[in-house]
Parts: sequence; C-alpha cells; structure tokens
Amino acid sequence: MPDYFQILIAIVAVLFSVYLYVSYTAITQFWRKLNVPGPKPNVVFGNLKGFITQKKSVSDIIKELYEAYKHEPVFGIFQARTPILVINDLDLAKDVLIKDFSLFVNRGIPYFEKVEPLGQHLFLLEAERWRPLRVNLSPVFTSGKLKEMFPLIVDCSKHLEKYLDTVASKGEPIECRELAAKFTTDVIGNCAFGIDMNALEDDDSEFRKMGRKIFVPSFKTTMRNLLRQTSPSLYKIIGHKLQPEGVDNFFTKVVVDTIKYRKSNNVSRPDFINMLMELKEHPEKLHNVDLTDSLLTSQAFVFFVAGFETSSTTISHALYELALNHEIQDKLRAEIKESDEKHGETLTYDRVKQMKYLDKVFKETLRKYPVLPMLTRQALEDYTFRGTKVTIPKGTQVWIPVIGIQSDPNIYPNPETFDPERFEEEAVAARHQMTFLPFGDGPRNCIGARFAVFQTKVGIITVLRNYKVDVCEKTTVPYKADPRAFLLTLQGGVNLKIVKV
Repeated sequence: MPDYFQILIAIVAVLFSVYLYVSYTAITQFWRKLNVPGPKPNVVFGNLKGFITQKKSVSDIIKELYEAYKHEPVFGIFQARTPILVINDLDLAKDVLIKDFSLFVNRGIPYFEKVEPLGQHLFLLEAERWRPLRVNLSPVFTSGKLKEMFPLIVDCSKHLEKYLDTVASKGEPIECRELAAKFTTDVIGNCAFGIDMNALEDDDSEFRKMGRKIFVPSFKTTMRNLLRQTSPSLYKIIGHKLQPEGVDNFFTKVVVDTIKYRKSNNVSRPDFINMLMELKEHPEKLHNVDLTDSLLTSQAFVFFVAGFETSSTTISHALYELALNHEIQDKLRAEIKESDEKHGETLTYDRVKQMKYLDKVFKETLRKYPVLPMLTRQALEDYTFRGTKVTIPKGTQVWIPVIGIQSDPNIYPNPETFDPERFEEEAVAARHQMTFLPFGDGPRNCIGARFAVFQTKVGIITVLRNYKVDVCEKTTVPYKADPRAFLLTLQGGVNLKIVKV
C-alpha cells in the first residue's frame, strides 16, 4: 500500500511540474510575441515576488523596475500569471489617461462582489456603474460644497490642538501616522457621516478600530492579498473568511441607520450621506443601475477609507520631512504665523488656499511619497500605442509607474532631496503634465482630491502653528518602506518629538 501511495505522489509531482513548465513557457512568450521588453518572471509570483512574500514594498519594486527599463517607452511584467504593460513614455501615459480614456475607463482591478460586498465603489467599479455614480457624486466635492464643509474640518482641528497640548506636555515621542489618522477619522466622520467619531480622545473609537482592521498588516491580510493575486478562483470560495471581521456589517449599519435617522428627523447636512440620500430618492439619475444598500454603503465606505488613510499618510510624511529639514519647517511656520497675524487664527478655505509655501510643501510631499505607487487601467479593446509597433490585446492591464516617474532624476534632479521649490510656477510649467500624478489624471482621477488637499493642509497647519517637530531615537532614518503595506508607509511608523514653540 505505501508503494502505491508513493507512486501517486510521484505522478502528482510530475504532473504539477509539467503544468508549471507549460504555464511558465506560455507567460514568458506573451510579451516576447508582442515585441515588448521586460524582466524574466518567477514561475509562481511573476515579477512581484518580493511584495507577495513581504520582503520588499511594491513601491520599491516599481521604482527598481522603472529604473531598469525607463529608456523603453513600455515594458512588460507579470503579477502572478497576469500580464501587465508598464508605460514609461509620458505622452503614451497621457493617451491612456486622457486622450483615449474611453478605451481605458476601467481600472482592471478585480473585485469579488460576494466575497467583498463593500468593494462595489467608485475606485473599483466597471464603467457601466462608475459613470453615473461619478456624475452624481461629483457635486459633493466642488469648491462650493467644500467651503460649506470647511468649518467642520476646522472644528476637528481644534480637537487636534487640545490633543497636541497633552502630547507635548508628556515630552515623549509620538507615532505621527496614528496621530494624523485620528484627526482625519474625526474629519471624515463629521464631513461624510455627520457623526462625532471622537477618535482623538477615545482610543476605543469604533471608527478608528475599523480603520486599523482595514489597514494594519496581519497574517489574514497577507493571505487575502496572496490569494487575490495568485488564485482568484480559490479566493472566491474562501475569501469571505479572510475579510476584516465586522467591518462590512459595521459600515452598512452606520449608513442605513444614519439615513433612517435623517429621514425621520428631517435632517439635512452638506455632506456625503446627504448626496447618497438624494440618489436613493431619485434612482432614475443612475440610468438603470440598481442602487442596493450594499452599493450605497460601498460609496460611503470608500470615502471613509480613502479619506482618512491617504490624508493621514501624507500628513505624517510631511511631518517626517519637516522634522529632518528644520529650515523648511521654520519657513512654513513663518508663513502660517504671517497669515494668522493678518487674518486671525480662525482658518478659512480662502486663507488656506492662499498659503503658497504650504502648497509647495504639500506637493513635494506627494511627489516624494505618492500614496499609490502606480495608476492602473485596462484596455477595453485591442490597442496600438501611438508611434510604436506595440499592440496589446483587449483586457490587458496597464500600469503607469507614478513613483518611478516622480523619483526620476532626469525629471526631478536629486529626487531624494526634499525640495518644495520644485513646485515654483515656472518649474511646474516646464515639466510634462504626466510628471506629477498623486491623484491620477483625466476623467477617472481622484474624486476627493480637493477634499484631501484641504484636510491635509489643515492638519499640517494645526501641528506647525504652535509646535516644532523633530526626529528622535525612534525615528527611522533613512526612510524604509514597509514591505507589508500596499500604500507607501514608513516601516515602524513615523515616530517624532513634538515640542511647544
């Protein structure tokens, strides 16, 4: 009996080896047949092995690949067995994002409705549902609406000021990404849900707990990402067991209960939930899109997730660089103080918009630390890139390597140096439009970009107005990206000293 078992194992091993060989041969031939250069892929993980095995951040991998192939207009890689065309040429990137957008409207990131019920949001949705939702949700992010919401952001900044007093009095280092996440969680709570989340004062705030569940790396999130990329068919079967516990039910209940309360009490606020309520009452605006509770909640969910996480990461990266560059920090604080002396300490939308040096610091932070390392799109039909002999088949995924472009010394000399003066008007005008893409570009750029800009700037102002940030023994220098996180984050956190000025 043992002999038969050993024979069976040997047969399975041989068949699996043959399968790997055949599939590997097929993927290695894919780009070769299209005359597209690229690195040799791993038989199981493609060209992202380091990220999937958590040895290297996806940002570092993309930077390395870009550096190796940046003299090519395009090059081909594999995410597991999925072919991806990476576009280096800036004019071709503009074609994909703007000129030929209608052929690349989808992001090409798969989502699994039954496994991830809150994955049906603007970031991932296919064109048919994305278009009407984008059109009807965009008005909540206009400058007029943002001016209406701005006092809510300022109220949250006052809570941050009080919290900073407590932090500074202790004289101990603080993890600034968590500090910023508490602030942005409070802002999103007020501006999207009309709820005081109290994340700054309460470590057990339910919304902050949910934020940690979504983004803090764990074995479960590692397995989820691994299966999602390497075995989608298996993920569809067991993926529900790998989701952050309680997150879907929590957000669905919050949105449904908030809408119910507002309707019964005739409450109206200039926020995201109010816009969702209007859509629910006028489904004809969505042109036959079935606005289920799950689809509705998904939009609020992505606003919360993207709104607090991306801005908090950017605030902490700005503070990190300002702690390392005191002359820049002093110059920015001087601008803030000058504005205070001229207009008083109460911030307004127009005051923040007028702070030119703050805007340069903000943009340089996003230049050096783009939250998303690449932009993703998918070809809706066979497509030939202008001026090349490269034609990709329908369904091919396309990446634009944001972090590679924004770290290219031929575009930004000495890219590792934090230099806000790169964003002087003349310098910006001299560069190609596609050299700065932290919010994407074209019709499918970040819908909440304007909101993120002002939320982040208010957070930076609040910290620097009365406090100095400095490095300490816990600060990670030089910067090392966390290999476990998809978004660009500092390994070990942004630990800084905050001292009253």
